[in-house]
Amino acid sequence: MSYTNTDTNTAESEWNYSESDIAHEFLFFNVLKDGRVHVLLPPVEKVPPSFGSTVGVSIKDVEITSDVSARILLPSSTTAQKLPVVFYIYGSGFCMRAAFSEDYTRFCSNIATEANAIVVSVEYGIFPARPIPACYDDSWAALQWLASHGNGSGPDPWINNHADLRRIFVGGDSAGGNISHTLLAKVGSTGLPGDANIEGMILVNPYFGEDDKMWMYMCPTNEGPTDRRMKPAVEDLGRIGCGRVLVFLAEFDALYCAGKMYTDELIKSGWKGTVEIVVNKGKDHCFHLADYTDLEAIAIRGRIASFINNQG
Repeated sequence: MSYTNTDTNTAESEWNYSESDIAHEFLFFNVLKDGRVHVLLPPVEKVPPSFGSTVGVSIKDVEITSDVSARILLPSSTTAQKLPVVFYIYGSGFCMRAAFSEDYTRFCSNIATEANAIVVSVEYGIFPARPIPACYDDSWAALQWLASHGNGSGPDPWINNHADLRRIFVGGDSAGGNISHTLLAKVGSTGLPGDANIEGMILVNPYFGEDDKMWMYMCPTNEGPTDRRMKPAVEDLGRIGCGRVLVFLAEFDALYCAGKMYTDELIKSGWKGTVEIVVNKGKDHCFHLADYTDLEAIAIRGRIASFINNQG
């Protein structure tokens, strides 16, 4: 299967086509008969690292590989004490949005300040420019990069000087939650370099689903309707590479049942860790990003901060 690498900066006015021009119609994008892919959500605007000066954190961007970058957010209250690290994977439907957008930069900034933690927010490849499994491979490369800073000998001085790599928390929302699970299953199987340790996983409205035709189209190497990245296998659940998991579900989210099933299956899998579940009543998918001042959005960040600092 081949794709046209569409320019994400293409003006919306240039997408002039009719229903008869569509070969495949999915929730987030249309595939045209001429091979072009029209992602329905417009490209997001990205904010520079200087945005941190408005939200009380220091921010810089790093290149991990030619395909992978990350935004590092350091709380302004940094002391000599080493800080936990939140390795965050943004939600994208695997085909839109960006870690460097204002909403994700603000969310990660708030987590950095409220949890007093370093946040490493991963910018990974998305469809159609880079079909799945690029998102999983890029995120794994970024996690390996983070772990390479053991003994203060890694390429980034902020991580060397301030990060406690024995206290890494991997998390994400929507597609980022799905990717987080896949990473933690791999960590449970292969481990991480040096003394790096994943203490917990944080899933916000995670994206799972059996027979997801949109996901399978974006992943030409998929393993069929029950691909273990979308329908987690019991053996993967049983070896999740951390001791604690925090899951947020939104009552009116179309993915609520899939997220609830994930937590049920994780508990039954034989995994020896602990699972905490928070249900946001009357809320829809990833509402916490749309309005960061929402009281329940504030509560989500507070609960994440408590989870990171093991405060119950």
